[in-house]
Amino acid sequence: MTLIKSISGIRGTIGGTAGNGFTPNDIVSFTAAFGYWLKTKDTTIKKIVIGRDARISGETVSKIVSGTLQLLGLDVVDLGLSTTPTVEMAVVAEKALGGIILTASHNPKEWNALKLLNEKGEFISAKDITVILESIEAENYQYTDVDNLGSYSLNNDYFNYHIEAIKALPLINTEVISKRKFKVAVDAVNSTGGIAVPLLLNSLGIDQIELLHCDPTGKFAHNPEPLTENLGDLIKKMKEGNFDIGIAVDPDVDRLVVICENGEPFNEEYTLVAVSDYVLSHQKGNTVSNLSSTRALKDITEARGGKYYSAAVGEVNVVEKMKEVNAIIGGEGNGGVIYPELHYGRDALVGIGFLLSYMAESGLSLSALKDKFPLYFMYKHKIDLPDNLSMETILGKIVDKYPNYRINTIDGIKIEMNNSWVHLRKSNTEAILRVYSEAGSPEKAKEIALEISDLVV
Repeated sequence: MTLIKSISGIRGTIGGTAGNGFTPNDIVSFTAAFGYWLKTKDTTIKKIVIGRDARISGETVSKIVSGTLQLLGLDVVDLGLSTTPTVEMAVVAEKALGGIILTASHNPKEWNALKLLNEKGEFISAKDITVILESIEAENYQYTDVDNLGSYSLNNDYFNYHIEAIKALPLINTEVISKRKFKVAVDAVNSTGGIAVPLLLNSLGIDQIELLHCDPTGKFAHNPEPLTENLGDLIKKMKEGNFDIGIAVDPDVDRLVVICENGEPFNEEYTLVAVSDYVLSHQKGNTVSNLSSTRALKDITEARGGKYYSAAVGEVNVVEKMKEVNAIIGGEGNGGVIYPELHYGRDALVGIGFLLSYMAESGLSLSALKDKFPLYFMYKHKIDLPDNLSMETILGKIVDKYPNYRINTIDGIKIEMNNSWVHLRKSNTEAILRVYSEAGSPEKAKEIALEISDLVV
């Protein structure tokens, strides 16, 4: 069994002993420490929002979380089956102290997690997580007396709230989307995307929708991470030739991956590129992605007259950088789109709205749209990190071998070469070094990744 505590919260596998799995003991202590910490930040507000994806353990975990929060004297607004971006928006709409999302994102069904939000509906910082973890160790939290228990209410209206907010964005062209009469196939891996994505499509005037794995039972029909190798059913459906776009989301609907009308993958790295190009075609501005994302975003941003900035890996880091440089669009190369005008969080639903608007306005197929962008190939590799080898030692070797290349050390080590790059960083969850590279050909991307890896082993 596994239990992981990190800047994104606590996650683990169901079962096992306390401290070694995602057990009721761990859920209670983490929830209590977070809820008590929220109470110390503002004593005038008692409300907190929770919501969950459809995984099998979700309802049971939700009862533990809501009960613990009520015992702290907090009023729980439960969205029930929801999405990560929907909960983020609900925190702000409810003027709540914060929120908890019950989702292990792309992890398999035996996993669950608590992701923690502040009053802005954004993930709390690494510094705040450290304080909460220290409170757990010291059991530095206190429950309320019986006369001051918190209340509980269920609110199922926030899918509609979220969708209406997307439709109200000036760049979502509902009228033109409706006129295109798109035919869409959707794979929601039997989680809450099976509810949210069809609702959005219907609201945009699309009624020709084929649903694959959209029953929110939490019994994932395939590996829930929306990567090409896991989307065989959707690709097969698209190759039948009857659809304009295939849409895949992860269990909590913050990552968007699409398949072209001919069954070819659009490539998850290019979700953010395409959405950003659409936004930038209407409004000049800056963009941000993490260090391990494709440089195609930099290319199209500069071509549109904006400036591109990179951030350390992790949504919290990307959001922080976006605020610093006043970026109008940003995200991560895993299919995560962040549009600040809506909210500061990855959101597959707004990504869908933008992509459909782009296709509808341009009159292009998805494959033709893909051909507009600079073509890069990425290679991903991992190696065991020897106990006696530090990142400082690796950096020294790299500087000696590549003295004329630009080196970025804000998150591991990234080496910028002419039209390629390679990024090394320690995994947050394993004793490994992740090596990502990108170049103009798959052969070159692999070559530079393995060349760098040879300096480590």
